Amino acid sequence: MLDIQKFTFSPIQENTYILVNELKEGIIIDPGCYDDEEKEALAGFLSENGIRPKLLLQTHAHLDHVFGAKWASETYGLVPHLHPDEESLLKMAPASGLMWNLPFDGYQGPLVYLGDGSIINFGNDKLESLLVPGHSPGHICFYLPAQGVLIGGDALFKESIGRTDLPGGNHSLLLKSIREKLFTLPEDTVVYPGHGPSTTIGHEKWNNPWMQ
Repeated sequence: MLDIQKFTFSPIQENTYILVNELKEGIIIDPGCYDDEEKEALAGFLSENGIRPKLLLQTHAHLDHVFGAKWASETYGLVPHLHPDEESLLKMAPASGLMWNLPFDGYQGPLVYLGDGSIINFGNDKLESLLVPGHSPGHICFYLPAQGVLIGGDALFKESIGRTDLPGGNHSLLLKSIREKLFTLPEDTVVYPGHGPSTTIGHEKWNNPWMQ
């Protein structure tokens, strides 16, 4: 079983997740730590709890989800894992930061590509990547079937969905992706989204106004 810790970072209030197994090995998902204080907060938590980061996963590559990708990679010797359709967004992210008056150093280096249904073995635990495009072209969610947990990125929020007015967004595709890839999961699956509070698949199936 993986322990899940959430940090909310940057002016955009992005949720960064740390998943930790019984061996104190960690997975960093969507490092959104923007400034030195936020990076020190994340590093301090890992150090104080004796957690050794082993994987760096990205649901997608919008700027708020990759603010800390370069730092996490360099600090812990990790290579970002993401869908290949997100690579262009990753390269564009620093320019997007300038447009939003949020300059940052973007990650440049090797990548590990994940596809729909890729299995990530992590000790005794297993994550599956689910391709859920629409918010961005190669957006993926990370599903932990043994725990009934979904790290959902910006596809599905509590009673909302990801915005689709950014480059590469597609509203009808996002709705289709949610219905076909997420709403087919068990209703008690807990969703940890990229912004805001957690929810469940069942709650969103019956209460999300965008999906009615």
